[in-house]
Amino acid sequence: MEILTWSTLSTTEQKTALKRSPLIGDSGLEQSVRAILDAVATRGDAAIQEFNQKFDGFNSAKIGELRMGEAEIAAASARVSPELKAAISKAMANIDVFHSAQQFRPIDMETEAGVRCELRSEPIEKVGLYIPGGSAPLISTVMMLALPAKIAGCEQRVLVSPPPINDAIIYAANACGITEIYQVGGAQAIAALAFGTETIPAVDKIFGPGNRYVTEAKRLVSQDGRCTVCIDMPAGPSEVLVIADSDANCEFIAADLLSQAEHGPDSQVILVTDSQAIADGVNDALTRQLAVLPRQDIASTALLSSRTFVVDDMLQAAQVSNQYGPEHLIIQTRFPREVLKNIRAAGSVFLGAYTPESVGDYASGTNHVLPTYGYSRAVSSLSLADFSRRFTVQELSAKGLIELGQAVMTLASNELLDAHKNAVAVRLASLEK
Repeated sequence: MEILTWSTLSTTEQKTALKRSPLIGDSGLEQSVRAILDAVATRGDAAIQEFNQKFDGFNSAKIGELRMGEAEIAAASARVSPELKAAISKAMANIDVFHSAQQFRPIDMETEAGVRCELRSEPIEKVGLYIPGGSAPLISTVMMLALPAKIAGCEQRVLVSPPPINDAIIYAANACGITEIYQVGGAQAIAALAFGTETIPAVDKIFGPGNRYVTEAKRLVSQDGRCTVCIDMPAGPSEVLVIADSDANCEFIAADLLSQAEHGPDSQVILVTDSQAIADGVNDALTRQLAVLPRQDIASTALLSSRTFVVDDMLQAAQVSNQYGPEHLIIQTRFPREVLKNIRAAGSVFLGAYTPESVGDYASGTNHVLPTYGYSRAVSSLSLADFSRRFTVQELSAKGLIELGQAVMTLASNELLDAHKNAVAVRLASLEK
């Protein structure tokens, strides 16, 4: 990776150096995705079948319906090895424990005498779960989405994934209580979840990471007047930033960088270190490890848009990381929790030499659906709360309205909203009688 000394760069050069992969900013992306959305919105299943054939070489008319039947699910599950089933079970247990601990606790209180306020939560009724497939079928994403949706109590949980769906994805979905599995991926899957088709139901909220086409489709449908659908977050091509000091292990760092670079050519990895020796050592380790990776072509392309920054100290390293706002942040330093004190923006943080990002991807218990593109400066990682909607309740007694009414009327009057004022005034007048 290219090595840059942070303090020698101008402010403009620093911003340029922290830009994401140029593949993400494809100017024709919106137009291409919008055409797919329009086709699905107007032609439903017929458009889905055409796109399945075009993008995935999958003819649903021959192989079966878009929705997988019980027999297909059972057959796919039977083909999954006992070893993989055991790994899925272990991961599910940790994810379940961590997300169950996030259960909402309602608030019911009096802000003053006679004024009762509550905060309540209800599960989102219909959710769509997008599971990336293709060259890297993300079995783990099934658990990260399906288990929180189940724990939250979402009534209808619809899963979509590019065909043909990997057997382990089907098994994990079934193990997590998913009964609706549809064979469709890409932007067309997002369109189906947003608009609905003859077969695939429209949902209230869409969850899940994906490539830049999926991410763009999620953005567009969330702003489309033809549907009313929300999305979880901007979650696109994977990225990681590693903060390392002179005590760090170069082989560990290189392995962590490549674990994200192999996701896709539009992924990006960043190393921030106060040691030139570490910067050079990591580049050497990258060369050795990359040579034996099955997905080395993908990782090599990602590394072209990746770089190393040599900083003055760990405080500056944290500042660079905060400016970038990484999806994943690994802190491999002698005292990682000291560095953590200065971290303000990251989707998920991994502390110490023995905490590779991979554990969060699969089985530690935290969620791996995280904001990318720097949105971690304002957007949180996925949690149980994302599968529910919170709302407030208020109830005033006559005494409460008498005590609060004048303040409300004064504020309404100063906002020139006389009807607001009158809604209080007529009640106070009735109480005076």
